[in-house]
Amino acid sequence: MARDVMLTERAPGVDAGTGRIDVEDVHKVFTARRGGAAIEALRGVSVGIRPGEFVSLVGPSGCGKSTLLKMIAGLLEPSSGRIAIDGVPVKDPRRSVGMMFQTPELFPWRTVLKNVLLPIEIFRHEREYHRKRALELLEMVGLDGFHSALPRELSGGMQQRVALCRVLVSDPSVVLMDEPFGALDEFSRERLNVELLRIWEDARKTIVFVTHNINEAVFLSDRVVVMGTSPGQVLSVVDVPLGRTRRRTQQMMREPEFTDCVFEVRGLLGL
Repeated sequence: MARDVMLTERAPGVDAGTGRIDVEDVHKVFTARRGGAAIEALRGVSVGIRPGEFVSLVGPSGCGKSTLLKMIAGLLEPSSGRIAIDGVPVKDPRRSVGMMFQTPELFPWRTVLKNVLLPIEIFRHEREYHRKRALELLEMVGLDGFHSALPRELSGGMQQRVALCRVLVSDPSVVLMDEPFGALDEFSRERLNVELLRIWEDARKTIVFVTHNINEAVFLSDRVVVMGTSPGQVLSVVDVPLGRTRRRTQQMMREPEFTDCVFEVRGLLGL
């Protein structure tokens, strides 16, 4: 069972920024090998994401959601246009941005705690402070008794909680999530959605969340960016007019405002 735990204050000297993201007229073309046709993955994508906002990207496969996320992370370069975080153009990965993928990608020979602390070792942050923070995060997601366990001893949902703690341990201002719960069963997915919201409410990170699940996007988000394909582009941005206390999933999904948003997104996608 997850618990309400107050995280320690940010480590002295750590300045992760505010987390504002600006994507301005971004195009992405992948050059084909051996004389094949180039692939236009994104065309003219523009969106501004406010500090501390939770924004989901939804759309069919091939619309460039993951490509856009990787460009915000600095893992891919736009063919043209501009992406900036806190006004600084994104050229490479940066410490203030954490990314979580669909699979947890844990090292099987490292314990839960050592997997969580991996970014601290890589970036050579102050270890004792972050060890305390890692233990607080594990308690927050209901894994306080598992810090010495190995990944093979955990369920898929538990492994994803470890991966989430690993992203958060270095206190990034921006968290990018590429279908992190897509491979889980519906029960585990719903529980992790509620836990993610609770953590977001506590830490107020800027979160950009990629999903194919429209209900999930509306339940989690302040706004939903709806994308179309051939090439990938923004069709519309839907505001979600719901309060931020959304932990009772079934009750929230019965609200007219929730169903109206879901059907608005479905209509934009032609469903």
